[in-house]
Amino acid sequence: MADLAASNPVANLAQIRARLNKAAAEAGRDGTAIEVVAVTKTFGADRIAPLLDAGHRVFGENRVQEAAAKWPALKARYPGVELHLVGPLQSNKVADAVALFDVIETLDREKLARALAAEFARQVRRPRLFVQVNTGGEPQKSGVAPGETDAFIAQCRNQFGLAVEGLMCIPPAGDGPAPHFALLRKIAERNHLTRLSMGMSGDFETAAELGATHVRIGTAIFGER
Repeated sequence: MADLAASNPVANLAQIRARLNKAAAEAGRDGTAIEVVAVTKTFGADRIAPLLDAGHRVFGENRVQEAAAKWPALKARYPGVELHLVGPLQSNKVADAVALFDVIETLDREKLARALAAEFARQVRRPRLFVQVNTGGEPQKSGVAPGETDAFIAQCRNQFGLAVEGLMCIPPAGDGPAPHFALLRKIAERNHLTRLSMGMSGDFETAAELGATHVRIGTAIFGER
């Protein structure tokens, strides 16, 4: 896959879409309703443009600074781009993130919620928000503990006026992803959230079967970084 990805991201995306649709159909879902977030971390405009030319419009970046260096020009050239922040967000980067991103998937702490609410009051933009859940309880990984997620979502809504609409997770590398995806879906259901960002290059089919509305694919489209 890596060699193919290096040569033809558009063909790879088509293959991923076909696999995604098949996995979803086997679970009784409509695969066309699942968004592929093409993660472009470390890749320049020359690698991204073929997908944009082919009509793909949903992309993800891990770092605000990197995204700010390449996406404003691409957004100007290609109307309709939806840009997701899928990496950790530092509080001092909130203003830049709100100005650039359409979806922030990594809301994970009170300080960040407070900063986002303040920035929303200053800017006219209102990026959509997902709460990141640390389903594996990994100390080195960002995200709200599963047992604290309900209270955090309520705090975001009631104290800060943030319209959280979904959840995101990154399962531990050594674990099977299915229990983590099932847990995320359960938390979403009881909090009346309709969007689930879960699944990456190695497990997006499992995510599609278990309710993902967004899958974040980088390596399988673009190749190894």
